[in-house]
Formats: sequence, structure tokens, C-alpha cells
Amino acid sequence: MEIVTKAAQLILSLAILIIFHEFGHYIAARIFKVRVERFFLFFDPWFSLFKIKRGETTYGIGWIPLGGYVKIAGMIDESLDRDQMKKPPQPWEFRSKPAWQRLIIMVGGVVVNIILAFAIYIAVLAAWGEQYLPAEELKYGIVTTPRAEAIGLQSGDRITGLDGQQYTGDFREIPVKIVLDNVQTINVIRNSEPVDIHVPGDFVSTLLQERELGFIGIRIPFIVYGFPGESPAREAGIMKGDRIISINDEHFPYFDEFRDAIQQYKNQTVNIGLVRKNDTLSLPVGVSEEGFIGVIPVQQLDEFFTLKTKDYNLIQAIPAGISKGYTSIGNYLKQLRLVFTPKTKAYESVGGFLMIGSIFPSTWNWLAFWELTAFLSIMLAIINILPIPALDGGHVLFLFYELISGRKPNEKVLEYAQIAGMIIILSLVILVNANDVRNFFFR
Repeated sequence: MEIVTKAAQLILSLAILIIFHEFGHYIAARIFKVRVERFFLFFDPWFSLFKIKRGETTYGIGWIPLGGYVKIAGMIDESLDRDQMKKPPQPWEFRSKPAWQRLIIMVGGVVVNIILAFAIYIAVLAAWGEQYLPAEELKYGIVTTPRAEAIGLQSGDRITGLDGQQYTGDFREIPVKIVLDNVQTINVIRNSEPVDIHVPGDFVSTLLQERELGFIGIRIPFIVYGFPGESPAREAGIMKGDRIISINDEHFPYFDEFRDAIQQYKNQTVNIGLVRKNDTLSLPVGVSEEGFIGVIPVQQLDEFFTLKTKDYNLIQAIPAGISKGYTSIGNYLKQLRLVFTPKTKAYESVGGFLMIGSIFPSTWNWLAFWELTAFLSIMLAIINILPIPALDGGHVLFLFYELISGRKPNEKVLEYAQIAGMIIILSLVILVNANDVRNFFFR
């Protein structure tokens, strides 16, 4: 069911983004009286699931949910309609319009995707506000992975700044900032003393290669939320709401400490110390051969920390949503910079549809859905404007050449560029989806 939910969210999100993107091309073409012959959601080789003709345009839904298209008359596109291009130009064709009009038609999809992302961010802030965990709220400090420990971070450290600048924003954005902003120093408080952690030059590339972007987490006490089907802890008398603090009188008040320590006692019985209301108890509990006592911990952050929520009315949400959109654009451009920096080997971590689908939550959450859709809209816009033939950016590149030189590129050049671009894009699609297969099934 989890896979179905993720897939449904991915397909719905893609459908929304594709419709708006292609509508951007469509509406610009119609403004300049260019004929649009087809407007399709998803691709339709050999047959379509649905189609209907209204006026001069056929609207339809294809059966391959990997994209969509509008077929604009008199334009060299992925259809490679040579017969049409051999005929004399008609006034309602793309090729008959001035270069500046053709340029607007080509950037129409990208512009609409950016506007859509801004509109979604505005609506999300107006409807849900903005909830975040201030870094100063982490009174128990962080939890580190081996990769974070390798550069000197320790569980229990409290991060106070990055590169000497005090950080008071959302703690959950710190790992992203370290990766994208080339942070050199992480400033922490350890045992009430300030400590500076140097970030090695190869740290980001190592994280990307090992897919360990969650190299720091949030330390929380071990409070019992519930129990799985088989539970030695429940049989021993541990109850929901108990706070577990020790093993055999050795103090482990935090979940990460307890989780690591209990592994030493597989197939043994240990005394679990806990606090229940105002009483401190010790109960003998059997440990399974896997090193578990059968307890589900509380993980809701608002149980331990004061989360801040900033509410917006519609007027306030407009500048805040636009600002959030610009931040997302900047972050995605930084991600692309990493992908095109060979030494980071970030290209090995680029994923396709499996990876995109995996970022959606396993249960339907409209807030997460719309935030992810806004980000994907920005991603789609930026990818499409890259100067690769067959993408919008490739057409824009040739149009800029025409505007500067005053000469149209030869149609054969455009045709061959389109074919080359389609080969590049197909190769990239194969690459990223091969990465998916490797990362999901062979790691």
C-alpha cells in the first residue's frame, strides 16, 4: 500500500506540472496566433487513453506517464515532422513568427512552472503557516553517524553556528546548508565549551557517494510510545509513557545511546531502569537475539521541543512565498553545481523516477505533497531551460543566436540538433534510472 500511495502522489504531481508547463507553451502560442495541433498529458506512442478534438487542437492523455507535449505547427520538435517542414511556411506556423515571439513561446513553459511554484508556496504558507525547529531548541544535542564522527562531531553536541555565524534558523536545514553552501567550520557547544569542527574538503563528496545526507540527527529521550506484536518489554511490565533511562544501572537516558548499548546483551535478561510518573523502577527484561526489547519510541518532535509556527494571512504569504521560491531556486542551482563538479561524484547519486517517488511520504499528506510539487516545478523549469537541444533551453539557444546574428539557423542544423538532443536526454534518462536500480537494489 505504501508503494501505491507514493506512486499515486508522484503521478498526480507530474500530471499537474506537465499540464501547467505545456499550457505555458500553449497559451503563448495562442497569443501570437500560432496553431497548436496537439496538447497531450503523458506520451502516446501507437495509441492514447483518451483524445478529443476541439477546433484545430487535439487534446488527449497518453499511456506512458513520463512527460507530455504540445505539438506546435511549423516547429522542429521531437516529432521530427519533415513533411510539414517541406511545405511553404504558413502565417499561422511557429517558423513564420518573429524571433522574439518564438522566444516567448519557448520560455512559456518554464515561466509558468516558476509562477506555479511561487503560487503553491504562497498557498501553503497561507493555509498551513511555517513550522520549524529552532536550532537553539536542541537541548539534548545532536545524534551523529560514523561519517559525522569521522570529522569530529559527537552525539550530544549542540550546533550554534556555521563558519562563525550564529545559526538560529530551522535545525533541519543545517545538513542541507553544510552540503550546498560549502561550509568550512561547524561551531558547537560540547560540555559547555565552544568547539570548532573543521569540515574536510572531501566531506561533501563522501556524503554524496555514500548517500548519507542525514549525517546528523536530533537527540531525544527514550520514552515509550507503544509496542510491536512480540514485546518482551510489555511482558515485563513496561508501560506506554515510561521513560527508559538505564541498562543494568548504567545510565543511557537517550534513545540513540540505549539503542547502541542494548546490542551487547543479545539473548540475555537485563534490568531496565525507567521513570514512571514520579517513581523510578527497575524491571528484568529479555533481549531478543536481534538486540531488541520490543518498544516503539516516541518520535514526535513536539513532545520534546517547542516548535515555532509562523502564521501568514494571504497578503503576508505573497512576499514570503516568493522568497521561499527564490530560495528553492538557489538551492537547486547549487545542487546542479555539485552534479556538474566531477570531484564530488554527485552524478552517481542522481536518481530517476524511483528516487523522486521515494521522497513522497508513505501516507497521503497534502502539505508535503504541495511542498514537493512546488520544488519539482522549480526542478522541471531549471532542467528544461538548460541549453540542450530538444529541451526548451536548446531552442532558446538557437533563438538567441538568431536575435544576435539576424540569421535563422539552417533547418537541417536544427533537425540534427534535435536528434542529438533527444539522444542526450535518452542517455541521461537511462543513466539516472540505472542509478535508481543500483541504489535501491544493490546497496
